[in-house]
Amino acid sequence: MPVIALTQEMGSLAKDVALRLAETSGLAVLRDEVVDNVAGRMQVAPSLIRRLREGKAGLVERLSTDKQQVALYTAEEVLAQAARGNVILRGWGATCLLRPVSHVLRVRVTRPFALRVGWLMEHLGTDDRQAAENEVRRSDNAHIARMNAQFGVSWGDPLLYDVVLNTERLSVDSCVEQIVQLAQRPEFQETTESRAVLEGLALGARVRAALKSQPATRDVDVQIEARDGRVVLAGLVASDEEKQDSERVASTVAGLGKVDNRLQLMTVSRRFMHSKT
Repeated sequence: MPVIALTQEMGSLAKDVALRLAETSGLAVLRDEVVDNVAGRMQVAPSLIRRLREGKAGLVERLSTDKQQVALYTAEEVLAQAARGNVILRGWGATCLLRPVSHVLRVRVTRPFALRVGWLMEHLGTDDRQAAENEVRRSDNAHIARMNAQFGVSWGDPLLYDVVLNTERLSVDSCVEQIVQLAQRPEFQETTESRAVLEGLALGARVRAALKSQPATRDVDVQIEARDGRVVLAGLVASDEEKQDSERVASTVAGLGKVDNRLQLMTVSRRFMHSKT
């Protein structure tokens, strides 16, 4: 059940690589499912989610949208797709979200800036190079900011990927051939352990999304570990009510066998109480 995570860099030809790879390997390609599902969960227009991701959202939209909620619902969808297998996940932070899963092949497809600008000019049918350069930089900066804020990583760090392919030097077909060969290597074969890791990540993401979706637990910030259908809740909560609500909401997640509630009540010191008066 191969799972391949690709980057999404404007003008890099990553989309062409993903589509050709899907044709030759019989894999599905994640398209608009993430946008539609995240927008549906948040009850907003899909166009808003797209503008936020592309760095095109206005000030009011950026300030009024819960970015943590977007990130949690996105992670839930990406991990669910990966757990189903036989899929190419392009963008959406999949290369970082799936980093702990050894059988997921993480690929960066890149290309020199000038060629990416030329691709955009041809794509838009314009000879305005400056506008095209601005658009590519805007897209890059949006990716850089999101990856840093969400995962604390540098987008261009080669250590985030198993292989980096430069479409200035390699054709789309050559890129596909390289990816297919790597995906068949022993390092990227699914094992019982790697499957358990992926299912645990997917379950943990569902629990985080469920906690975020309920008013009683929306602001609860707890640690979640999931493995073999069981979930451990750890960390500090402000009240016994929050502790019980967190366990109750987590228990409603489909497929969850048991919740081990290790949450502890926050102790308010006398010094803190004095400083609040």
